[in-house]
Amino acid sequence: MTRQEILQQIQTKKSYLCVGLDSDFSRIPKHLMKYDDPVFEFNKQIIDATKDLCVSYKPNLAFYESMGVKGWQSLEKTMKYIPEEHFTIADAKRGDIGNTSRMYAKAFFEEFNFDSVTVAPYMGIDSVQPFLDFEGKWVILLALTSNKGSNDFQFASQDGEMPLYEKVMRTAQTWGTPEQLMFVVGATHPEKFKEIRQIAPDHFLLVPGVGAQGGDLQKLSEYGLNDVCGLLVNSSRGIIFASDGEDFAEQARASALKLQKGMSEILDNILV
Repeated sequence: MTRQEILQQIQTKKSYLCVGLDSDFSRIPKHLMKYDDPVFEFNKQIIDATKDLCVSYKPNLAFYESMGVKGWQSLEKTMKYIPEEHFTIADAKRGDIGNTSRMYAKAFFEEFNFDSVTVAPYMGIDSVQPFLDFEGKWVILLALTSNKGSNDFQFASQDGEMPLYEKVMRTAQTWGTPEQLMFVVGATHPEKFKEIRQIAPDHFLLVPGVGAQGGDLQKLSEYGLNDVCGLLVNSSRGIIFASDGEDFAEQARASALKLQKGMSEILDNILV
């Protein structure tokens, strides 16, 4: 999927919402257990309820890998069910090198047909380049994450140099263009978005942490938007687990609609 196609979806839907399919089997509503594949049925109903409100879906691979073969089958069916217009993200956080990274890229880009994959940059360009070699696909590089432990390393600097997350972002821009490279920047660091937009003015930012993790949509948008939007804001648990009853899909839609309405109002100020 091209950058222009993503932007077109944002303009059409007045949304930059990404729905995270962190489909934890232990939290699937009990009435779905009658289905042969409860996880896929759950995902299917979530997608049906939210597809007109979001521009992206982000399955978190851990929730599928933990189920072994059945989980991979659920993921494969989910990927085939997501409408082609949506930007798909394999939240896999891979970070190996050479042939190993190439095989990860082949798995997600060719076998599952994801548009993008999240990649950890700790091992440098060797862990990122194999993903960038796939034409028409995207790397979403971990930069400044939303978890508490981001303070352990990501803000570290030596002898007055720039913090590690900034070095990652500046260096990575020599590897890939805004047409193939995005950055993960957590919503729990809203005060950093103005600075981050100076570091990477044109790249899309994938922003986790809105919803259950407490990120503020208005604050992060105020500083994180660029003149074409440039954000994909993810909410996972806050949408898909808004209810654990038979009304789970209806409540998921209500949660997604609340975010989409907020995004529409914000976009009206930058999109003509």
